[in-house]
Amino acid sequence: MDIRQLTLEDFDARAELGMYAFQYRKTAEELEKERQHFKPERTWGIFEEEQLSAQLTLLPLQTYIHGQAFDMGGIAGVSTWPEKRRQGLVAKLLDHTLQQMNEAGQSISFLHPFHFPFYRKFGWETYIEYRQYTIPTNKLPAKVQVEGTVKRGIRDLDIFDAVYEKYASNYNGTLVRDTERWERKLVPNSDLFTAVYYNPQDQACGYLIYEIKDQKMNIKELVSLDERSRQALWTFISNHDSMVTEVNVQAPIDDSLSYLLNDPRIEQQIVPYFMARIVNVKTFLEQYPFTVGKVESLSIRVNDATAEWNNGIWDVLINDEGKAKVSRREALPEGLQQDLWDHSDIDTDIQALTVALMGYKRPLSLCSWGKWKGKLEAVHILESRIPFATTHLMDFF
Repeated sequence: MDIRQLTLEDFDARAELGMYAFQYRKTAEELEKERQHFKPERTWGIFEEEQLSAQLTLLPLQTYIHGQAFDMGGIAGVSTWPEKRRQGLVAKLLDHTLQQMNEAGQSISFLHPFHFPFYRKFGWETYIEYRQYTIPTNKLPAKVQVEGTVKRGIRDLDIFDAVYEKYASNYNGTLVRDTERWERKLVPNSDLFTAVYYNPQDQACGYLIYEIKDQKMNIKELVSLDERSRQALWTFISNHDSMVTEVNVQAPIDDSLSYLLNDPRIEQQIVPYFMARIVNVKTFLEQYPFTVGKVESLSIRVNDATAEWNNGIWDVLINDEGKAKVSRREALPEGLQQDLWDHSDIDTDIQALTVALMGYKRPLSLCSWGKWKGKLEAVHILESRIPFATTHLMDFF
């Protein structure tokens, strides 16, 4: 058994396994186009007798957390041939890629799970949910006369990225998008339409990416930077009431659309989406922008069954500017009792620590659910020093 990065010669084996596992087919033309953009160094595989048995892709990405960009390892395309399943191959790949991310300085990792309980065994945990709305046209927001203009057919990636960056950096867990990702999202001559709202000063303050199919308007992205842009874009959407019967849109979990509708009885779903896990506790905590306050210290015992370098007691000193200095307790000092040295203020696992620092759940809630144990005073410190934010993700990988 050999774990290695793929090469160009492995493209066909990779494609066949991916198409089989995820139940789709691509034409020869589509595969050739994919081959031209294939980056084999991003895919790791387990080979047995030179045959590809399992694989995953490790994407070098960045994510916003409290407005700051963190290097993030995105895991995608996890797949195994059916005759090779339940032999621990994926576990070996995940263990290997965690080490790769740790060495690369990617302090956090995201993935989209096929089965949440499976990835929980390896330290990933849900960090985001979104709202899925289905709105009949007779219940769309009322049309409002708004200053400014909405222009269709805009394809300038810089315009979209500038609006997206302002919007996405207000959430935790959104991606920092590069040109390649924007080019894939707004492929020329695709079935997707675009519209951009410009305020009276001709500044782009919101956009739509959408499709119209079978009398349904499916909104891929709706981004607005202020109330005026929100009203302008929803008015634009409502102006399609003669050609569509319903509008489908995903929104952040804290979205207030139903409150703002005249008739809020629309179909809504709350959908669990991606999972996250801290890759390196020390690196992540020292990068993390805690709130400004007095100098405070606490200790956290972390249990991580997969990434052993995270295990142990971490002494955390947060300065008045919100920056943390983190050290791991090592040898017992001479003359100190073992039970005193082994004491920690908070005892938790890597999953509960991740969701707290991502802002998905609050420290006091985790404590009340038994996910965190220890001194309530220490929990209150992190409750006050972890900024409030909503988790959100508009991408898929």
